[in-house]
Amino acid sequence: MKKFEEKTVHSERIYEGKIINLKVDDVTLPNGKQSKRELVEHPGAVAVIAITPDNKLVMVEQYRKALERSIVEIPAGKLEKGEEPAASAKRELEEETGYTAGSFRHIQSFSTSPGFADEVIHLYAAEELKKTEQGAAPDEDEFVELLEVTMEEAEQMMQDGRIYDAKTAFAVLWAKQEIATDN
Repeated sequence: MKKFEEKTVHSERIYEGKIINLKVDDVTLPNGKQSKRELVEHPGAVAVIAITPDNKLVMVEQYRKALERSIVEIPAGKLEKGEEPAASAKRELEEETGYTAGSFRHIQSFSTSPGFADEVIHLYAAEELKKTEQGAAPDEDEFVELLEVTMEEAEQMMQDGRIYDAKTAFAVLWAKQEIATDN
């Protein structure tokens, strides 16, 4: 038994979308009482920490409708059905930034919002970066600006809220440690 497990008594999917599904579960709590849980089902995602040979972080700025503003992020995207996370990381890096990498190293997988969503992001470090001739080729509904920022610029972006999401903040802290270790 899992500590503090909530047993599902009934589950009802109330929405099926292109990216997410929503369901409401009736659960029995550890103390025997009943409750409801509203849950988001997500296929999972990847994110890529890409550091150029001159120690700049490759990032993208894009508008996020849920926040009603643009933010700066590391390249990322959802897993396609049946796609392995490493293949997805390679695809997302190339599409969003126009970079390829000689290798990808898995850093960590983590939950984004465990209170209501099952989304897991698989974080990779892209190594041996090379710029492609054709450049970035984002999806037709994706509008991004490529940025290459120093560690100091990334930290300032965290301070002023331009970097606002957890995966990118985690990536900046990881990259800072990685760069310090390499030097």
